[in-house]
Amino acid sequence: MQYQIQAQVRDQDIIQWFHQLYYNAAQQKGLTWQKTYWMGIPVYKCPLDLWIYQEILFEVKPELIIESGTLFGGSALFLAQMCDLLGQGEIVSIDIQDRPNRPQHPRISYWLGSSTSEAIIERLRQKTANKSSVLVILDSDHRADHVLQELRLYSPFVTAESYLIVEDTNINGHPVYPEYGPGPMEAVQAFLSEDSSFYAEQECEKLYLTFNPSGYLKKRNCKDFADSSDTF
Repeated sequence: MQYQIQAQVRDQDIIQWFHQLYYNAAQQKGLTWQKTYWMGIPVYKCPLDLWIYQEILFEVKPELIIESGTLFGGSALFLAQMCDLLGQGEIVSIDIQDRPNRPQHPRISYWLGSSTSEAIIERLRQKTANKSSVLVILDSDHRADHVLQELRLYSPFVTAESYLIVEDTNINGHPVYPEYGPGPMEAVQAFLSEDSSFYAEQECEKLYLTFNPSGYLKKRNCKDFADSSDTF
């Protein structure tokens, strides 16, 4: 038993050390995730998370994917081409900056504006109306107060058994970039303490390295959740 505990501690240390090595190589040398491309377009994500994304897309088969934070458009293109394989789905990608030469795809719509503005939220209310399956990815301003506001605003758009994915929960010492200050992880912790309809799906961290620890939030089936609550 003691050996197993020691082995688990060593494994966790190795995972954390490699995570720090991988992440810091981008900050210090412009390598790893800052040199990751999808079809020639920069996509600032861990490839292992992109693999988890495709598994989620196959599971959920979303009719609509909402992405806050577009940057170069690499992740929007990745999502659109995965939807091509699934034969359904469209992407709304929101950003405060309009960058030239973002990839064009019939499934992608780029919206210009703040992800938390009333104008954008109202457009999303109309867009999500009557959609059978909606998935949300939050990857814009990483300050805790902004992410928590996004979580509160976007969580109603997520359909049952789909996901609300919070990117970069690894910063502020979880386990990288400790000097950042309160960020996505702190926002997730606050959100889960006030909204029991979501939980962090640990199965999405099965590949060990993820930039989104505790950030794959799955929405419970409301009926099942209500039935289970009646037993307490």
